[in-house]
Amino acid sequence: MQIFKEEEMERIYVLRQVKERKLTQSEAGRQLGLSERQIRRLLERMSEDVAGIRSRKHGGNRAFKEEFKQHILAIVREKYPDFGPTFALEKLEECDRLAVNRETLRQWMMEEGLWHGRMRKNTNTHQSRQRRSRFGELVQIDGSHHDWFEGRAQMLSISVC
Repeated sequence: MQIFKEEEMERIYVLRQVKERKLTQSEAGRQLGLSERQIRRLLERMSEDVAGIRSRKHGGNRAFKEEFKQHILAIVREKYPDFGPTFALEKLEECDRLAVNRETLRQWMMEEGLWHGRMRKNTNTHQSRQRRSRFGELVQIDGSHHDWFEGRAQMLSISVC
């Protein structure tokens, strides 16, 4: 016996009304918040089996088995408890001949409380200058004693407002 969620039951009810020609595909789409094209896809899946209405979980085929995950985490807990994910991964590959993606291992270690990602430092934002009263006005000051004119004129210490 299949148990459906309330949302799935509503979908089945509306799609059956479409099959019985009591509703149009566009009306069903408005009721369910889906496009007409998606309604046609659901009708096609429902014609094969009512369970086709269920939402599909993506990424399930690529996921590691839970036993493998627990095996990796047990090794990390036992041999590399104070290692970060990158170094733990290097040791897993080198010593234990086990391969997993670094980001995957990092996520697993964070779930288990074996690794806490570092908090980013707050960057000190520089204080913006006070706006000038007139457009284009800017105070420019250069107080360095430098031979700006390379001996062609007197030495200056410029201070302009």
